[in-house]
Amino acid sequence: MNLIEAIILAIIEGITEYLPVSSTGHMIIASSFMRIATDDFTKLFTIVIQLGAILSVVVLYWKRFFQSFDFYLKLVVAFIPALILGLLLSDVIDELLESPVTVAVSLIIGGFILLKVDDWFKANEEFDSENPTVYTKISYVTAFKIGLFQCLAMIPGTSRSGASIVGGMTQKINRKTAAEFSFFLAVPTMLGATLKKSYDYYKAGFELSTDQINYLIVGNILAFVLALIAIKSFIDYLSKKGFKIFGYYRILFGITLLIIHFFFYKLTI
Repeated sequence: MNLIEAIILAIIEGITEYLPVSSTGHMIIASSFMRIATDDFTKLFTIVIQLGAILSVVVLYWKRFFQSFDFYLKLVVAFIPALILGLLLSDVIDELLESPVTVAVSLIIGGFILLKVDDWFKANEEFDSENPTVYTKISYVTAFKIGLFQCLAMIPGTSRSGASIVGGMTQKINRKTAAEFSFFLAVPTMLGATLKKSYDYYKAGFELSTDQINYLIVGNILAFVLALIAIKSFIDYLSKKGFKIFGYYRILFGITLLIIHFFFYKLTI
């Protein structure tokens, strides 16, 4: 990986992390097109630059993070399923992260779900997302169920935000509140994934070079700035228009990737 490739991946991460289109899937595909080797640093990089995206949530919603201790406990409860499955299935997840075809198929399936999700949950208006105490209405059981849905994102191309938002909507939460809770849940989830990947990297005996450290710094800064913009834009759009455009995008992108892979240019990592 060189600096230009690191910048491209960071831009993709910042723009797509909180959209229901799968940031990991997009980085896998971009890495494939750029023929970036799937060495240990590349895998570390795609996880660690999520720290920048995490910081954007904390900055935008800092008041929400100080509203109650109960709020933190619910985030922990929602994070537990991903923590357990992530530890148990880490090797399987690493293998899936090297499969562009898995990404393409997941994009298409998720796209069809997003085309219908607005119609399925039209009645989800009982939560007022402008109310600062709204998240206290989300029970521990509801938080845990949202966490279970988030685990679907361990399949590349599924989208962590998309899975957890839909999970929230199945619990009769409106789409804006579900999206914001998904953003908050990203903080412990991404932080846990970053710590786990960093620990594995150093446990394996690897050390970061000066260039690699610079790539991580630049990547996190870019991811932070672009995620700030993406979150605000996504929430505004979602509140007014819903998910359909993201569904169409996922389907078109997924089909295009399969056509390219099987007929023109074999996508490999």
